[in-house]
Amino acid sequence: MADNSAITQKSRAEQTTPETTWGGAYFTPRVDTFETEDELTLFADLPGVSAEDLDLRYENGELFVHGKVQSRRSGRQAWLNEYEVGDFYRAFSIGESIDSGRISAECKNGALTVHLPKVEHAKPKQITVRGG
Repeated sequence: MADNSAITQKSRAEQTTPETTWGGAYFTPRVDTFETEDELTLFADLPGVSAEDLDLRYENGELFVHGKVQSRRSGRQAWLNEYEVGDFYRAFSIGESIDSGRISAECKNGALTVHLPKVEHAKPKQITVRGG
């Protein structure tokens, strides 16, 4: 397993400030990633994103998350507007060997969970040592 002693945390300002690339506002979603012997599990907050509006890809050791947020106005005039609308985008370099054919994901109420199973040769092996 990876050494997690040097996990860095972004400040709140870094995580919520939209980037103005690709002709619109893109937010960096908040993400927690956990590792077991069998898989990496990623949890991301994507408020306003449904499973149908999510583009999730794994290519050449990188995981790409792009969530499209639909406008909630639908012809109504906003009385108070504190929620800024913009898509979510984030890319991850995955150092482990992942079995891409077994990746699975769920998105419920804007909470994304991605399961990235490790290939057999990337899993730690216990070696029995005989005395003699």
